[in-house]
Amino acid sequence: MSSLDATRAELGLVVLYLNKAEARDKICRAIQYGSKFISNGQPGTAQNVDKSTTLARKVFRLLKWVNDLHALISPPAKGTPLILVLLGKSKNALLSTFLFLDQFVWAGRSGIIKNKEATDRVARLSLYCWMASSFFAGLVELGELKRLSKSMRKLARELRDTDKYENEQYQSKMKQSDERLLALVKAGMDVVVAIGLLQLAPKKVTPRVTGAFGFITSLISCYQQLPLRAPAAKIKA
Repeated sequence: MSSLDATRAELGLVVLYLNKAEARDKICRAIQYGSKFISNGQPGTAQNVDKSTTLARKVFRLLKWVNDLHALISPPAKGTPLILVLLGKSKNALLSTFLFLDQFVWAGRSGIIKNKEATDRVARLSLYCWMASSFFAGLVELGELKRLSKSMRKLARELRDTDKYENEQYQSKMKQSDERLLALVKAGMDVVVAIGLLQLAPKKVTPRVTGAFGFITSLISCYQQLPLRAPAAKIKA
Protein backbone atom coordinates (compact mmCIF):
# COMPACT_ATOMS: atom_id res chain seq x y z
CA MET A 1 0.00 0.00 0.00
CA SER A 2 1.38 3.42 -0.96
CA SER A 3 1.68 6.22 1.57
CA LEU A 4 -1.08 8.11 -0.31
CA ASP A 5 -3.44 5.13 -0.01
CA ALA A 6 -2.62 4.82 3.69
CA THR A 7 -3.28 8.54 4.23
CA ARG A 8 -6.55 8.29 2.30
CA ALA A 9 -7.61 5.32 4.44
CA GLU A 10 -6.78 7.17 7.67
CA LEU A 11 -8.66 10.29 6.51
CA GLY A 12 -11.61 8.07 5.61
CA LEU A 13 -11.74 6.84 9.21
CA VAL A 14 -11.60 10.45 10.45
CA VAL A 15 -14.48 11.44 8.14
CA LEU A 16 -16.48 8.40 9.25
CA TYR A 17 -15.86 9.35 12.89
CA LEU A 18 -16.80 13.02 12.47
CA ASN A 19 -19.96 12.10 10.55
CA LYS A 20 -21.35 10.63 13.78
CA ALA A 21 -23.49 13.13 15.68
CA GLU A 22 -22.62 11.29 18.90
CA ALA A 23 -18.88 11.70 18.23
CA ARG A 24 -19.23 15.44 17.59
CA ASP A 25 -21.27 15.76 20.78
CA LYS A 26 -18.54 14.04 22.82
CA ILE A 27 -15.85 16.28 21.32
CA CYS A 28 -17.93 19.30 22.37
CA ARG A 29 -18.31 17.70 25.80
CA ALA A 30 -14.54 17.47 26.13
CA ILE A 31 -14.29 21.18 25.28
CA GLN A 32 -17.06 21.95 27.80
CA TYR A 33 -15.48 20.16 30.74
CA GLY A 34 -11.95 21.15 29.77
CA SER A 35 -13.11 24.77 29.97
CA LYS A 36 -14.78 24.10 33.32
CA PHE A 37 -11.50 22.67 34.63
CA ILE A 38 -9.56 25.72 33.45
CA SER A 39 -12.07 28.28 34.76
CA ASN A 40 -12.60 26.53 38.14
CA GLY A 41 -15.93 28.37 38.36
CA GLN A 42 -14.34 31.82 37.99
CA PRO A 43 -15.64 34.41 35.47
CA GLY A 44 -13.61 34.74 32.29
CA THR A 45 -13.13 33.37 28.79
CA ALA A 46 -12.97 29.72 29.90
CA GLN A 47 -16.26 29.98 31.80
CA ASN A 48 -17.90 31.64 28.78
CA VAL A 49 -16.72 28.75 26.58
CA ASP A 50 -18.08 26.31 29.16
CA LYS A 51 -21.52 27.94 29.21
CA SER A 52 -21.81 28.40 25.44
CA THR A 53 -20.67 24.84 24.70
CA THR A 54 -23.08 23.45 27.33
CA LEU A 55 -25.98 25.17 25.59
CA ALA A 56 -24.80 24.18 22.11
CA ARG A 57 -24.56 20.51 23.11
CA LYS A 58 -28.22 20.44 24.05
CA VAL A 59 -29.15 20.84 20.36
CA PHE A 60 -27.35 17.54 19.60
CA ARG A 61 -29.60 15.84 22.16
CA LEU A 62 -32.99 17.00 20.85
CA LEU A 63 -35.27 13.92 20.55
CA LYS A 64 -32.36 11.68 21.60
CA TRP A 65 -34.54 10.44 24.49
CA VAL A 66 -36.34 8.25 21.93
CA ASN A 67 -33.26 5.99 21.73
CA ASP A 68 -33.45 4.99 25.39
CA LEU A 69 -37.24 4.79 25.26
CA HIS A 70 -36.85 2.26 22.46
CA ALA A 71 -34.28 0.33 24.53
CA LEU A 72 -36.65 0.46 27.50
CA ILE A 73 -39.52 -1.23 25.67
CA SER A 74 -37.32 -3.68 23.71
CA PRO A 75 -37.05 -7.28 25.00
CA PRO A 76 -33.81 -8.09 26.87
CA ALA A 77 -31.18 -10.46 25.52
CA LYS A 78 -31.91 -14.13 26.20
CA GLY A 79 -30.25 -15.50 29.31
CA THR A 80 -29.88 -12.13 31.02
CA PRO A 81 -30.60 -12.43 34.78
CA LEU A 82 -33.75 -10.66 35.95
CA ILE A 83 -31.82 -8.33 38.28
CA LEU A 84 -29.64 -7.10 35.40
CA VAL A 85 -32.71 -6.65 33.21
CA LEU A 86 -34.37 -4.50 35.89
CA LEU A 87 -31.21 -2.46 36.44
CA GLY A 88 -30.78 -1.96 32.70
CA LYS A 89 -34.40 -0.89 32.20
CA SER A 90 -34.11 1.51 35.15
CA LYS A 91 -31.04 3.04 33.55
CA ASN A 92 -32.87 3.42 30.22
CA ALA A 93 -35.93 5.00 31.89
CA LEU A 94 -33.83 7.49 33.86
CA LEU A 95 -31.60 8.42 30.93
CA SER A 96 -34.61 8.87 28.65
CA THR A 97 -36.21 11.11 31.28
CA PHE A 98 -33.00 13.15 31.59
CA LEU A 99 -32.80 13.71 27.83
CA PHE A 100 -36.51 14.53 27.62
CA LEU A 101 -36.30 17.13 30.39
CA ASP A 102 -33.07 18.51 28.92
CA GLN A 103 -35.07 19.75 25.92
CA PHE A 104 -37.03 22.08 28.22
CA VAL A 105 -33.78 23.22 29.83
CA TRP A 106 -32.46 24.14 26.37
CA ALA A 107 -35.69 26.02 25.60
CA GLY A 108 -35.38 27.94 28.87
CA ARG A 109 -31.66 28.73 28.53
CA SER A 110 -32.07 29.84 24.92
CA GLY A 111 -34.93 32.23 25.80
CA ILE A 112 -37.85 30.34 24.28
CA ILE A 113 -39.29 29.68 27.75
CA LYS A 114 -39.13 32.81 29.93
CA ASN A 115 -39.59 31.23 33.37
CA LYS A 116 -36.02 31.01 34.76
CA GLU A 117 -37.06 29.53 38.11
CA ALA A 118 -38.95 26.68 36.46
CA THR A 119 -36.04 26.08 34.06
CA ASP A 120 -33.60 25.80 36.97
CA ARG A 121 -35.87 23.31 38.76
CA VAL A 122 -36.19 21.16 35.65
CA ALA A 123 -32.41 21.36 35.12
CA ARG A 124 -31.73 20.01 38.62
CA LEU A 125 -34.33 17.27 38.25
CA SER A 126 -32.81 16.21 34.93
CA LEU A 127 -29.32 16.07 36.48
CA TYR A 128 -30.63 13.86 39.30
CA CYS A 129 -32.02 11.52 36.64
CA TRP A 130 -28.65 11.47 34.87
CA MET A 131 -26.79 10.78 38.12
CA ALA A 132 -29.14 7.89 38.96
CA SER A 133 -28.88 6.47 35.43
CA SER A 134 -25.07 6.56 35.66
CA PHE A 135 -25.26 4.74 39.00
CA PHE A 136 -27.50 2.03 37.54
CA ALA A 137 -25.22 1.80 34.49
CA GLY A 138 -22.31 1.08 36.82
CA LEU A 139 -24.29 -1.68 38.56
CA VAL A 140 -25.15 -3.22 35.18
CA GLU A 141 -21.48 -3.22 34.15
CA LEU A 142 -20.50 -4.82 37.47
CA GLY A 143 -23.06 -7.56 36.96
CA GLU A 144 -22.00 -8.17 33.36
CA LEU A 145 -18.33 -8.27 34.38
CA LYS A 146 -19.15 -10.92 36.96
CA ARG A 147 -20.97 -12.99 34.32
CA LEU A 148 -18.07 -12.59 31.89
CA SER A 149 -15.53 -13.57 34.52
CA LYS A 150 -17.48 -16.74 35.29
CA SER A 151 -17.75 -17.72 31.62
CA MET A 152 -14.03 -16.98 31.05
CA ARG A 153 -13.03 -19.23 33.94
CA LYS A 154 -15.21 -22.01 32.54
CA LEU A 155 -13.72 -21.57 29.07
CA ALA A 156 -10.18 -21.51 30.52
CA ARG A 157 -10.81 -24.89 32.15
CA GLU A 158 -11.97 -26.29 28.82
CA LEU A 159 -8.83 -24.95 27.13
CA ARG A 160 -6.37 -26.03 29.83
CA ASP A 161 -4.45 -28.22 27.34
CA THR A 162 -4.00 -25.34 24.86
CA ASP A 163 -2.97 -21.69 24.91
CA LYS A 164 -6.21 -19.92 25.83
CA TYR A 165 -4.87 -16.57 24.58
CA GLU A 166 -4.75 -18.02 21.05
CA ASN A 167 -8.42 -19.00 21.23
CA GLU A 168 -10.69 -16.55 19.36
CA GLN A 169 -13.61 -17.03 21.74
CA TYR A 170 -11.41 -16.30 24.76
CA GLN A 171 -9.90 -13.26 23.02
CA SER A 172 -13.41 -11.98 22.30
CA LYS A 173 -14.42 -12.36 25.94
CA MET A 174 -11.25 -10.56 27.06
CA LYS A 175 -12.10 -7.68 24.73
CA GLN A 176 -15.66 -7.54 26.08
CA SER A 177 -14.29 -7.54 29.64
CA ASP A 178 -11.98 -4.60 28.86
CA GLU A 179 -14.82 -2.65 27.25
CA ARG A 180 -17.15 -3.23 30.20
CA LEU A 181 -14.44 -2.32 32.71
CA LEU A 182 -13.90 0.96 30.85
CA ALA A 183 -17.67 1.58 30.83
CA LEU A 184 -17.76 0.89 34.59
CA VAL A 185 -15.01 3.45 35.23
CA LYS A 186 -16.84 5.99 33.06
CA ALA A 187 -20.17 5.41 34.86
CA GLY A 188 -18.54 5.87 38.27
CA MET A 189 -16.80 9.08 37.19
CA ASP A 190 -20.04 10.40 35.65
CA VAL A 191 -21.72 10.04 39.05
CA VAL A 192 -19.01 12.31 40.48
CA VAL A 193 -19.56 14.78 37.62
CA ALA A 194 -23.30 14.86 38.37
CA ILE A 195 -22.58 15.46 42.08
CA GLY A 196 -20.38 18.37 41.06
CA LEU A 197 -22.97 19.88 38.71
CA LEU A 198 -25.63 19.58 41.41
CA GLN A 199 -23.22 21.01 44.01
CA LEU A 200 -24.07 18.25 46.47
CA ALA A 201 -20.53 18.30 47.90
CA PRO A 202 -19.13 21.71 46.89
CA LYS A 203 -16.08 21.53 49.17
CA LYS A 204 -14.89 18.17 47.84
CA VAL A 205 -16.24 18.13 44.28
CA THR A 206 -15.19 21.60 43.13
CA PRO A 207 -15.73 22.95 39.60
CA ARG A 208 -12.13 21.94 38.83
CA VAL A 209 -12.71 18.36 40.02
CA THR A 210 -15.97 18.26 38.05
CA GLY A 211 -14.17 19.55 34.97
CA ALA A 212 -11.33 17.04 35.32
CA PHE A 213 -13.65 14.04 35.74
CA GLY A 214 -15.94 15.27 32.96
CA PHE A 215 -13.00 15.77 30.60
CA ILE A 216 -11.70 12.24 31.26
CA THR A 217 -15.13 10.64 30.73
CA SER A 218 -15.49 12.69 27.53
CA LEU A 219 -12.22 11.25 26.22
CA ILE A 220 -13.46 7.77 27.12
CA SER A 221 -16.69 8.45 25.22
CA CYS A 222 -14.68 9.73 22.22
CA TYR A 223 -12.62 6.54 22.30
CA GLN A 224 -15.77 4.39 22.48
CA GLN A 225 -17.07 6.09 19.32
CA LEU A 226 -13.96 5.24 17.26
CA PRO A 227 -14.80 3.25 14.09
CA LEU A 228 -13.42 -0.26 13.80
CA ARG A 229 -10.30 -0.56 11.66
CA ALA A 230 -10.31 -3.08 8.87
CA PRO A 231 -7.70 -5.85 9.20
CA ALA A 232 -4.44 -5.01 7.49
CA ALA A 233 -4.74 -7.96 5.09
CA LYS A 234 -8.08 -6.75 3.85
CA ILE A 235 -6.80 -3.22 3.34
CA LYS A 236 -3.93 -4.50 1.17
CA ALA A 237 -6.34 -6.57 -0.88
